[in-house]
Amino acid sequence: MEQRSPRARIAASRSPGARLAAALAAVAALALSVGGLTVLAPEPAAAATRTVVSLTFDDANASQLNALPALRSTGLKATFYVPSGFIGAAGYMTRADLTGLKNAGHEIGGHTVNHPDLAQISVDEARRQICTDRKNLASWGFTVRSFAYPFASSTPQVEQAVADCGYSSGRLLGDIRSRFGCDQCSYAESIPPADPRALRALDQVDKTWTLADLKQGVLNAERNGGGWVQYTFHDVCANACSDLAVTPTVFAQFAAWLKGRQAAGTVVRTVGDVVGGAAKPLVDGPAVPAPTGSTNGVVNPGLETLGADGQPSCWMRGGYGSNSPAFSTGAPAHGGSVASGITMTGYADGDAKLLPQFDLGQCSPTVTAGRTYALRSWYQSSGVTQFAVYLRSSTGAWSYWTSSPWFAASAGWSQADWTTPAIPSGSTGISFALTIFGNGTLRTDDLALYDSAGAPPVVAATQTAPQARTSAPAPSTQVEVFRPTESDLTE
Repeated sequence: MEQRSPRARIAASRSPGARLAAALAAVAALALSVGGLTVLAPEPAAAATRTVVSLTFDDANASQLNALPALRSTGLKATFYVPSGFIGAAGYMTRADLTGLKNAGHEIGGHTVNHPDLAQISVDEARRQICTDRKNLASWGFTVRSFAYPFASSTPQVEQAVADCGYSSGRLLGDIRSRFGCDQCSYAESIPPADPRALRALDQVDKTWTLADLKQGVLNAERNGGGWVQYTFHDVCANACSDLAVTPTVFAQFAAWLKGRQAAGTVVRTVGDVVGGAAKPLVDGPAVPAPTGSTNGVVNPGLETLGADGQPSCWMRGGYGSNSPAFSTGAPAHGGSVASGITMTGYADGDAKLLPQFDLGQCSPTVTAGRTYALRSWYQSSGVTQFAVYLRSSTGAWSYWTSSPWFAASAGWSQADWTTPAIPSGSTGISFALTIFGNGTLRTDDLALYDSAGAPPVVAATQTAPQARTSAPAPSTQVEVFRPTESDLTE
């Protein structure tokens, strides 16, 4: 389970005395003196604004478009936090969808390029993720002022990076009191917020939330002095498409109810409009040089450095299709004490592999368009295997590129070596791995990537020549990356 990074909560809720004073002041404001008698004036049709609500949507999931009819019918405007590297992928919005949201008056905000846990990566990579996402969105025609931390995970250095990259705000989660947690917190964020880089918001909405729960967040604020209440949605669907889904019917009912709260002094605003201020200049993230000469571009090539979860740092599990892979880490290894192991059962199609993390350069090797690169890996395999290769675009989006010829099954450690075609224009990074695409086992260790012009010689005695393809399935252009989702966020 992905854990939230520890951070100080702002838990100073309004005192009972302060709430009583506010209530008495409100009564006094409505009191009139008529013939020596004090009477109450009738409540106006639209009270002065005391509570502001923001409806926010994270991750650019395509199902969020199901909320548009309700937003359109009520005239409410929302903020959509977008990881630009996902746009256009299966299950996510397209650039045309985002443009439609903008034209309807909704706000487009940033959510990093590849949706990493920013507290668990280097500060340089965090800056690349935050700054590049904003630049991508701006290049697509959007004015980007607001940011949301993936997994509500942050550090003071990350929050500074949000400001340095030109964002006016950064939103967290779970720092506003509700029945779902934070029972010592305030009922609303202040306006203006005490720390725009660490906006306090309710817990994310999930499938356990009812219409009454949605209303209660607003009512709690209204009854305790007002303020700013932010809601976070991920999926809007009628078929329980995720653990973080709300149905279109419930969302529509909530939107209609919100529209009617204007008489109580409650309005709906986008995050950018609440925080205010003009968009700031765009900023570049730190650059990452491509490997040259005999420099191995793979980070943690021997898999020996393990993260807190016991898995090799800078590596991720990937795969697609109908199959059941079991991943393991440890001996026997080619070098050191750690290798990657995959045992495949129930194979129908697809593949599985362990490959460098899809990111902007902390883990994935940087490449130069027009150059060719030597890919190498030591392996043991019960069947043929081959390299699957993925490229990162200039915007940080990842996609399948090509595959090598097959390498023969090997009971002992053999080295696979293959030189890529020239890297196409517009590509800036690479990730690759030997794959298993049938029932059996595959172990890999000591991977390397070199600019082919300066690659050191391979060990001829253990070199395994590629084989021509015969009957095994060719890799699909589809890829499913196993990554944490917001549903893994825990208190």
